[in-house]
Amino acid sequence: MLTVYTAGQSCLRKEDPETGLIDSPVWIDMVHPTVDEEAAVQRALKVELPTREEMQEIEISSRLYRENGSLYMTATLLSNTDTETPEAKPATFILSGDRLLTIRYTEPRPFRAFATRVQRVGGGFVRGDAVLVGLLDAIVDRTADILERIAADIDMISRDIFEYESTQPTKSRDFQDVLHRIGRKGDLNSKSRESLVSIGRLLAFLNQSLDVQKSGMDAKSRIDTLIHDVHALTDHATFLSNKINFLLDATLGMINTEQNAIIKIFSVAAVAMMPPTLIASIYGMNFKFMPELSLPFGYPLALLLMIGSALLPWWYFKRRGWL
Repeated sequence: MLTVYTAGQSCLRKEDPETGLIDSPVWIDMVHPTVDEEAAVQRALKVELPTREEMQEIEISSRLYRENGSLYMTATLLSNTDTETPEAKPATFILSGDRLLTIRYTEPRPFRAFATRVQRVGGGFVRGDAVLVGLLDAIVDRTADILERIAADIDMISRDIFEYESTQPTKSRDFQDVLHRIGRKGDLNSKSRESLVSIGRLLAFLNQSLDVQKSGMDAKSRIDTLIHDVHALTDHATFLSNKINFLLDATLGMINTEQNAIIKIFSVAAVAMMPPTLIASIYGMNFKFMPELSLPFGYPLALLLMIGSALLPWWYFKRRGWL
């Protein structure tokens, strides 16, 4: 899909792709572009578009470079963060003169929100560099919101682990759901950190390559602010990663503690049943002459002896605090 925006009065106008490419576009947004759309954009802008495979390269030289006066910048962006399967996929920003071209094969929420924002009168997005900085600002803001949500969810998981109160004390806890939640938050946090690192590199490259005389000091100042924000968010993502690892270790430790408690109960029960088993084995022998067999109260006496021999170890274990 191809969306073209041209300059209006202190805002951008959404145009028909066929006419917009001719009327000096300011921002061209390509989402899952077809071969014909790629060819049309290359003819109109005189730029070479990277392939989807080239966008997935992880080398810095393949993601951030200048070619024929145009800046090629690729960053990893988050999408589907509100679902069970968040994604982190590359998106390419090409700044050619006063025109911005974005190529992506994903649907990050900041693109939809920013596309509405640039069409409002008074936004001042009439140049490609201004659109790029504003779009990066929206992406960083969205990433910050994601990290805030992760932090809140981690706090909730922490309370569930350490402040758990069961109405059935004898019922063991189900840690499978806790592990699943920790794993999801850890995955989303790692993807967020990956995105922030790539955006930070993009901003540093853009800060060095942007022409101050054309873009103005305001754009330069906004980029510096974004760089500081990205560094702070990256540190926060690292902190959240450490906290997630702590919760994972704590959960695994509690699982191990519960398993040890279960094994201890079985061990105590086995020890407590050994004397009754020994008594029953003795009186289950098939010898002809056994004095106790002729006693009138031999049977209830044997039962009482077995019960007492089982209760005695149990009382001893309770007294020692082993149960």
